[in-house]
Amino acid sequence: MAKVKVITDSTSDIPKELVEELEIKVIPLKVHFGNETFADGVDLSAEQFYERMTHSDIFPTTSQPSPVDFEYAYREAIEEGYTEILSIHLSSALSGTYQSALIAKDMFASEDVNIEVIDSRTATFAIGNMVVNAARAAKEGKSLEECADIAKKISEKQVLLGYLDTLEYLQKGGRIGKAAALVGSLLSIKPIISLDDEGEVVAVEKVRGKKKAVRRIFEILTERIPKGSQVSVAIIYGALQEEAKKWLEKAKELYDVQESLYSYIGPVIGAHTGPETIGIIVTPIDEK
Repeated sequence: MAKVKVITDSTSDIPKELVEELEIKVIPLKVHFGNETFADGVDLSAEQFYERMTHSDIFPTTSQPSPVDFEYAYREAIEEGYTEILSIHLSSALSGTYQSALIAKDMFASEDVNIEVIDSRTATFAIGNMVVNAARAAKEGKSLEECADIAKKISEKQVLLGYLDTLEYLQKGGRIGKAAALVGSLLSIKPIISLDDEGEVVAVEKVRGKKKAVRRIFEILTERIPKGSQVSVAIIYGALQEEAKKWLEKAKELYDVQESLYSYIGPVIGAHTGPETIGIIVTPIDEK
């Protein structure tokens, strides 16, 4: 049995098969359409969400889990026999989820359990990438400290770049961060976005037209990670599944891709980025 239980939240957008294989506990955030409330990824799938978002006049909103939600998850892990818990969550600059986890951790201060809570300072499968690698290490029997160190190293190495068709959703949802300077730009300007070291959304560049934006994303990638490097690649997307396939093909032309996957941008993140969003996460793999 693994020594460490790895816990995350639904904004990590980890494909279900990996969640099950690695026995990761996922705590859902909530999505609201008016008076209707859905648990992210539980009551509402990504496909259902984008279908509804595209055809509904109601702008979706989101909310974080409560400290009690985390308390239940930590208690469940303890009852399963774990004495070490690694809890990795959405950027604290975007949500209070991390703070809820910290509050819950304090509830176990007098108990024989070691809980480490990590602010990923990122979003979507860039969190998932940290979580999956930590969970694999946990499966191998590594300690809490070792698993946390692996997650932090992935965070430092991975490069996340995304393309947004519009900043409207980030602006309405109040998560626009340092990309606010682009609001009001001409409609043909397409922002290339990422998250900075503080976990805030930033505009890496603004490019005129979608094709140029996509081309520039791959140019920036090769500026940060040399061509031919051994890497893992994740393509994240909202409603652009066919385009995601083309992005992976392009990545394989540039890199020695050792591992790849596709990940839907789930309802909570999608509520702030919109359906016409696509991104790529590239992580160098240390060559032995």
